[in-house]
Amino acid sequence: MIDPAALGVLFSALRERGYTIVGPTVRDGAVVLAELESARQLPSGWSADTEAGHYRLRRRADEAVFAHCAGPLSLKNFVHPPRARLWSSERAENGAVSTTGPEEPGKRFAFVGVHPCDIAALGVLDRVLAGGKHPDPVYTARRDGSFVVTAECTEPAATCFCSSMGTGPAATGGFDLALTELLDGGHRFVARSGSPAGAEVLAALPSRPAGTADVLAATSALEQAAAAMTRHMPNEPLPALIAGSRESPHWDDVASRCLTCGNCTMVCPTCFCTTTEDLTDLTGEHAERWRHWDSCFSVDFSYLHGGSVRTSAASRYRQWISHKIGTWPEQFGSSGCVGCGRCIAWCPAGIDITREAAALSAATAGDEP
Repeated sequence: MIDPAALGVLFSALRERGYTIVGPTVRDGAVVLAELESARQLPSGWSADTEAGHYRLRRRADEAVFAHCAGPLSLKNFVHPPRARLWSSERAENGAVSTTGPEEPGKRFAFVGVHPCDIAALGVLDRVLAGGKHPDPVYTARRDGSFVVTAECTEPAATCFCSSMGTGPAATGGFDLALTELLDGGHRFVARSGSPAGAEVLAALPSRPAGTADVLAATSALEQAAAAMTRHMPNEPLPALIAGSRESPHWDDVASRCLTCGNCTMVCPTCFCTTTEDLTDLTGEHAERWRHWDSCFSVDFSYLHGGSVRTSAASRYRQWISHKIGTWPEQFGSSGCVGCGRCIAWCPAGIDITREAAALSAATAGDEP
């Protein structure tokens, strides 16, 4: 057991070990992830009300530190940045050309207070960008050696559905330290380590052994959080559902509401698609190649010689959801959705991926009205 004051000691212990700390904080009307200097910057006393197309901060009556839901930023913003330089080249006066690779981040990150759904998303990015024969050097340079402190969810938002994706509200792995916040009977955290590095840091914190009552209270809080979630994916194999819905008329219904703005892909913690751009100076002596995020909702994303493959909104939405929950498991061994609910809350049209999946399920079963 640790008390809230121990969070300050945690920050000091991580800084002493050379980490740059990233955690949740209140900024610009939302709880966002940012580099933090002090535990006092954590969103104590703040929560958020969410619904489809809706996110609003709410002041709490207590000082809960991690009772907020997923905000617009995820760990993807730090390990797979929106814009990164892949290489640069210089031509000297004698005509020789020298080339340098990606910029080194110069930081070793400690991610503090991130929820289990984002830990699961980090595992997905690890498989996609760090696994295989050709790991992405930009990603691995930022991800390798990082330290993860997860805050298990005891108060899910209305848009959360991690329980049906098997990614929360309890953390099952991928962390160095896990904290479960308890408020009844005094503000405190049940803490456990998930790695030797986590055990070392935990030993440096002022703590006391957790009693049986506290452990049971933490377990009960997580079970209640799972039971409180009102959104769920259909209880059937999603790849088969998507494969059987390829010609469903429901895609036109979604297209009538979708703005194809790409918000869902930008806030999604697992969407990783990018494009590149080449830049030169006016003299032609210096050139750079930059990579930046792209979205399958963009018409140009599927551009081939002669034009784009997916020109309609229906085809682009179908591509996104088909990859996310349909073909991703075969390609990467897991679903591309972790149930964080960001795509629901931050969609300006209020499109809900769980409801669209349910509609496809109903149509496949012949129950569509």
